Amino acid sequence: MAAAAAEPTPAPADALVSFRGVQKTYDGAHLVVRSLDLDIRRGEFLTLLGPSGSGKTTTLMMLAGFESPTAGDILLDGKPITRTPPHKRNFGMVFQNYALFPHLTVGQNVAYPLTVRRVPKAEQASRVARALGMVRLEGLADRLPGQLSGGQQQRVALARALVFEPQLVLMDEPLGALDKQLREHMQIELKELHRQLGVTFVYVTHDQGEALTMSDRVAVFNDGEIQQLDVVDRMYEAPSNRFVAGFIGDSTVLKGTVRAADDERCGIVLTDGRVLAGVNVNGAAVGAQVDACIRPERIVLHTQPAARGNVLQASVSGAVYFGDHLRLLCAVGEGQATATVKLPLSAGAVPQAGDSVWLEFPQELTRIYL
Repeated sequence: MAAAAAEPTPAPADALVSFRGVQKTYDGAHLVVRSLDLDIRRGEFLTLLGPSGSGKTTTLMMLAGFESPTAGDILLDGKPITRTPPHKRNFGMVFQNYALFPHLTVGQNVAYPLTVRRVPKAEQASRVARALGMVRLEGLADRLPGQLSGGQQQRVALARALVFEPQLVLMDEPLGALDKQLREHMQIELKELHRQLGVTFVYVTHDQGEALTMSDRVAVFNDGEIQQLDVVDRMYEAPSNRFVAGFIGDSTVLKGTVRAADDERCGIVLTDGRVLAGVNVNGAAVGAQVDACIRPERIVLHTQPAARGNVLQASVSGAVYFGDHLRLLCAVGEGQATATVKLPLSAGAVPQAGDSVWLEFPQELTRIYL
C-alpha cells in the first residue's frame, strides 16, 4: 500500500500569502524554483534577494499570475489562487521600466486600474488625487509621462499600483533605472510609505544594500532555493551559510582546516599553521576544509602586539578611501585573500603600506562555514 502524501504545513495566522511545494521549470529538466515553501506575513515588507537566475523574479511572477507553477500551490488568505488570472488577484504591480502609457496623462495613467474595474468617474477623481498625494505628485495630473523625470515616473507607477487599494503590492526591481542618489532617496520614501499604509509589499532586487535598507524580512535566493529567510539585522550579523555571508555585505574570508570542534565553536588551522577560533555555524567536523568569515568593521586593529587570543599578525598593503570610512587592506599570510578592515575617519593615524599590524577576530563574530 502506497504511503500517504505528507500534509502541507498549515499557514501561520498572520500569513497573507503562502507558497507550498511550488516548483517551476521551463524546459522540463532544470528547476528554476525548487520546492518553495514561503509564508508572506500580512503588512510586512518582504524582499526577495539574489543574483540573476536565482529564482526570485520567477517567484514574483508566479505570485502575480504571469507565470504558472509546474507543481505546488500558492494560497491567498488560505485559498488557492494558483489558477486565478492576474487581473482577478487584486495585486498592485510596479516594474523597473515604469510601463506607463506615453499618450495618457499622469492622472489618466493612475486612473487606468479604476477604469478597467468600472469605478464611477467621480470616485476615480478623488482616488487618483489621493494616490498622487501619497507619492507627492500633487499638481502633476495633467502632464504626460515624457515631461517627468525618471523618479517622478516611478512615483506615477507606484501611485497606479496603489490607487485601487490592493492588499498586496509587488515590485520588480523598481528603482534599478534610477541614479544612485535618487535610488537611495526613493528607498527611504518607499519604506516610509509602507509604514504609513500598512499594505503588504513584496520587492525583488539583486542589490543587498537596498534589501537591508527597506525590508522587514529578506529571503535570499540561490539556485532556485531560499538560502535564508530572516529579519535584516540577523541576516547581516548571522548568515546561515557561506553563500549568504558572501552575498550580503562584505566579509574578510580566511581558509583553514578544523582541528577541534563542538556544536557551538570550532578551532581551525590556517594554511600557514596559525590558529583561529569562531562559531561553528554548519556543524563542521575535525578535518573539514572551512572558511572563517568576519565583517570588516568587526575586526579590531592593533598597531602593537596584542596579548589577547584570536589575533593574527598582518602587513598593510594599502588603504582605500570610501568617503565615510577607510578600508585598510592587509596581507595575512600565504594562500589567503586580503583581509579588509573597516575604519571610521575618526580612527586617527592610519598605518601605512608595509607596516605590521595585529588583527583581532572576536570569536563570537567570527563565523566558520563548511
